Amino acid sequence: MIRTTLFLNFFVTLLYVLLWASTISAQTHHTHQHSFEGAEQWVKEFDDPNRDSWQKPHEVIQALALQPDAVIADIGSGTGYFSVRFSHMVPKGRIYGVDIEPDMVKYLANRAQRDGLNNVISVQAAPDDPRLPEKVDLIIMVDTFHHIEGRDRYFRKLHDYLKPGGRVAIIDFRMDSPDGPPKSARSTPEAIKAELTASGYVLVQMHDFLPKQYFLVFQSSKN
Repeated sequence: MIRTTLFLNFFVTLLYVLLWASTISAQTHHTHQHSFEGAEQWVKEFDDPNRDSWQKPHEVIQALALQPDAVIADIGSGTGYFSVRFSHMVPKGRIYGVDIEPDMVKYLANRAQRDGLNNVISVQAAPDDPRLPEKVDLIIMVDTFHHIEGRDRYFRKLHDYLKPGGRVAIIDFRMDSPDGPPKSARSTPEAIKAELTASGYVLVQMHDFLPKQYFLVFQSSKN
């Protein structure tokens, strides 16, 4: 009888642990691995004209003080909200719109061709490597940081894609923003600074004019 009771208690405990682990795993998957298939459907959200009022793309690009021939990697470019704007602001430069979702890559390539944006190149990335064809002056991630798995390894790899003096700009939703991913998936500016410092970067600028997001700019400490 005692052995039977102990076995039942062990079985119930094991079942609880497995259910708990499964729940946590499912939550983590939902938080970090959002599917962005069907680019045409996402255009309404990503390129909504109302987004300009809080995303302030012109102010963001001005704050980055880019040279006319700058080479830029827009990682997590989606439908091209920022890539297209960079194209007009740096007419002598090159903009790599980088995404891991094939449909987004195809959409941006077609958009660039349709609109005659010859300096926008759509790049199919891997989850652990942006696969840029050359070194760049700026890597920018808008609402993308929280999607990246294995961030320490990923950002260490980005050193190899930066020109001397190259920068990494991160824009993502603040904890108190009414929009954005679940709060469990968000990071504070302090946490991001700690992560990137550990990966070999130095915070060089911090802008506070975006109402819903923080805007951090880093440089590699290796060049």
